[in-house]
Amino acid sequence: MKSAVWRAAVEVGFIIFLFYSNLLMGEYERSAVGHGRGFIWALQDISTGANFAIGLVAAIIGYLVFEYLRTR
Repeated sequence: MKSAVWRAAVEVGFIIFLFYSNLLMGEYERSAVGHGRGFIWALQDISTGANFAIGLVAAIIGYLVFEYLRTR
């Protein structure tokens, strides 16, 4: 049981990491504002409660889908 919870936490954390890295790359590639204002500004811009909620929900859904596919 403990290893299943640990694996779930690691997988959800990794999906959230990928979500935030994608947002950070978007600050530099699409908006171009990140180039002028800097890295700290870009981190502050993507670190919002709404972004965290979206990332967390997407990570949990992704984890559940992959668990379903693993057990199938």
